[in-house]
Amino acid sequence: MNYFGQAAYLIHHEGKTLLGLGGENGNPFYLIMADWFQPIGIIIATLAAVIASQALISGSFTLINEAMRLNFWPKVKIKYPSELKGQLYIPSINWLLFLGCVGVVLHFEISSNMEHAYGLAIILCMIMTTVLLNYYMIMKRVKLYFMVPLITIYLTIEFGFLIANVTKFAEGGYVTLIIATILISIMTIWYFAKKINKSYTKIVKIEDYKKVLVELSNDLSIPKYATHLIYMTNAGRTDEIEEKVIYSILHKRPKRADMYWFIHVNILNEPYKTEYKVTEISKDNLFRIDFNLGFREPTKISLMFKEVIKDMVKKGEVDITSRYESLNKNNIIGDFKFVLSEKFLSHDSDLTFFEKVIMNSYFFIKKLSLSEESAFGLDSSSVKVEKFPMVLHAPENIGLTRVK
Repeated sequence: MNYFGQAAYLIHHEGKTLLGLGGENGNPFYLIMADWFQPIGIIIATLAAVIASQALISGSFTLINEAMRLNFWPKVKIKYPSELKGQLYIPSINWLLFLGCVGVVLHFEISSNMEHAYGLAIILCMIMTTVLLNYYMIMKRVKLYFMVPLITIYLTIEFGFLIANVTKFAEGGYVTLIIATILISIMTIWYFAKKINKSYTKIVKIEDYKKVLVELSNDLSIPKYATHLIYMTNAGRTDEIEEKVIYSILHKRPKRADMYWFIHVNILNEPYKTEYKVTEISKDNLFRIDFNLGFREPTKISLMFKEVIKDMVKKGEVDITSRYESLNKNNIIGDFKFVLSEKFLSHDSDLTFFEKVIMNSYFFIKKLSLSEESAFGLDSSSVKVEKFPMVLHAPENIGLTRVK
C-alpha cells in the first residue's frame, strides 16, 4: 500500500523534481506523509526495519539448519534456547550476518548507494521463486495449459525487470552476485563432494561377516575393547554396512566387544517425526538401530540411543549389564563406546581436475565445520575417532620393475 501511495504521489506531481518538492531530503516515502505524521511514520518505519531484520535472522537459521539436513551445507553448531520446536540459534551464521551487514555498510556508506544491489537481489529472488513454483507444479502434475501461461507471464515480467537492472550492475549490483556466488559455491562443493564420497564408499553384506563378528565377540584371547561398541553407518539397507566399519573392527585393531551396535540416521522430508526401528542381526551380539527423524528435529543420538536401550531392557530384548563376572554379579551396566571414522584424501588418488577442486575445497571447508561427534550429539568422552584414507581412482599398476 505504501508503494502504491508513493506511485500515486509521483504521478500527481509529474514534471516536478523530488528536490523541488522536499528540499534536500526529497524522498517520496516521507513526502506522502503530512508534517504532523512524519515523527509517527519514522517510528513505524524503524519498527518495520527491526521486524524485517529479525525475520532475516530467524529465516537464515531455519534455512541453514534444513540445508545441513539435506547435505547442502557443512555441519555447524546449533543451539536450542527452549524446548519449543523450531526455536534455534546458529552462532556461526549470526556472526556471518553481522560481518556481512558491517561490510555492506562500510562499502556503500549511505543507503541510497545500495539501491541497485537491493533491487537486483529482489529480482533474482522473484525469478528463483517462479522457477521453484514451476518445479512444484511439475511435481503436482498440474495441466500444461494452466502451468505454461502462468509461468510465462511471471518470467516475462521478471526478466524485463532483470534486463532493466543489468545496467546497474557496476553501480552496486555486483555485491549481490558476489554474495550469491559464495553461497552457491559452498553448497555446490558440499553437494558434489558428498556425491563423490558416496560413490566411492564400498558397501558389504553384514551376513558375510556375522559369523566372524560373533566369534570375535567370544574370543577371550583378544583383550576386550568395550562392552558395547557402536558404529554410525550411512548404509540405507538393514542388511548392509560400510566396508570401512568391518575393516575397523577386524583389521585396524581387532575390537572385541560383547555387543556390536550399528546406528543409521535417516532424515525425512517431513519436518517433525521421531521414530526408530531395531533389527536383530545376531541374538545378544549384533543389533542395528534406524532412527527416522524429521529434518527439523535435533540430532541427539546419544540421548536417543539411551532411550532405545532403556526401552529394550524393559521389554527383555537385551541385557546391558557388564559381562565381567564381578561387575555382572553386582548388576553394573557395561560401558558404551562410539567409533567414528574421519576420512582424509589419500596421496594415492588419481583425480580429475573437477574432483581435485571439489574434494580439496570440501576438506578445507570441513576443517571449519562441526566435528562428527558434536553433529551427532555424542558425548566426546565415549567417542573414538579413527582416520581412514579416501582413495579415488587409484592406479591399478604403477609400472614397477624388479632388478637384481
